[in-house]
Amino acid sequence: MTRIVAGTAGGRRLKVPPKGTRPTSDRVREALFSSLEAMMDLEGVRVLDLYAGSGALGFEALSRGAAHATFVESDKRAAEVLKANARELGFGNTTIAHRTAEAYVAGEGEKFDVVFADPPYAVSDDELQKVLHGLAHRLAVDAVLIVERASRSGEPGWPAVVEPLRAKRYGDTAVYWGQVRSDG
Repeated sequence: MTRIVAGTAGGRRLKVPPKGTRPTSDRVREALFSSLEAMMDLEGVRVLDLYAGSGALGFEALSRGAAHATFVESDKRAAEVLKANARELGFGNTTIAHRTAEAYVAGEGEKFDVVFADPPYAVSDDELQKVLHGLAHRLAVDAVLIVERASRSGEPGWPAVVEPLRAKRYGDTAVYWGQVRSDG
């Protein structure tokens, strides 16, 4: 069962796509958001949830005060689950883009304060690096990027404007943090 950990929708359950996704565990989300809220106030931020799956990361951010979340998901079934979760939770402040992460970041549009990238473990380091580099022009000043990968994967190849902050392992999962440099 995947649920929202805290905030206005705390305790509410999320639907999960039938297959092909790996939702971030409640334990990892709780630790991740505890660290994120120690770094910044989530009130009013704009969030991008790449490779969104069930949307657990973006919906958690909305529950904790984010102004808007954009969910990017290439799988049609997962995109339908995202829409159902947004309706069920009553979050109208969402955009759901049924596209690949590569296609989404190549486009123009709004800038984001927080970016979650939780690609399938099968996504290669090179593919992820292309997405992160393509995203550079969509990052707000001081934006925080959080990348979730298999523990066996190395640190992502950050764009030049992003300073690596830290990495934390949770069993088979590793979470990598980066932030837009103040001189970037």
